[in-house]
Amino acid sequence: MKKLTLLSLVAATLLFTACGEKTKEAAGDVANKVTEAVKADTASAVESTKQAAADAVEATKVKAAELAAAAKVEADKMAEAAAQKAAEVKAATEAKATEAAQALKERAAAATAAVTGAPVEPAAYAKCKGCHGADGKTKALGKSAVLAGQDKAAFIEAINGYKAGTRNVAGMGMLMKGQVAAMSDADIEAVAEYLSQK
Repeated sequence: MKKLTLLSLVAATLLFTACGEKTKEAAGDVANKVTEAVKADTASAVESTKQAAADAVEATKVKAAELAAAAKVEADKMAEAAAQKAAEVKAATEAKATEAAQALKERAAAATAAVTGAPVEPAAYAKCKGCHGADGKTKALGKSAVLAGQDKAAFIEAINGYKAGTRNVAGMGMLMKGQVAAMSDADIEAVAEYLSQK
């Protein structure tokens, strides 16, 4: 718009002045003014374009940083969930493997017992071995009776007495109560059966 106005002024100046030195001088002045105005407009436009480009680059960087941060948070959440799931699967697998190994041990012991005719040691007897021996023939702390060969019903009655806290032979009541507290009736029955056959 400014260029058009300036060009119109140049044309008008040329029309209204006669040819000659003054006309050339006036035309030169107008041309210089037009050139300066065009340079100023161009410089302003270039500067505005540079500023707009810089603003766009900065806005893009900020948006990219926001998106990267959001993606990192989401990736961290997913990694944490995957790690937790893996830990759960590992724990479940280990528990199943332990159960399977125990079942396999018991089957092997049962098979061995079937072949040799020896009684099968129940898993619940494991905590008894420390004091009473693997075969049940050790006097615990030198004070208790030998467990191997005891009558099944008498053994069950004695263990239930310790479990209830009503039995205290040779001052071992509290110790035995702690040892048998977690034993179920089925565990007590299995241990009694095992020891009665020794």
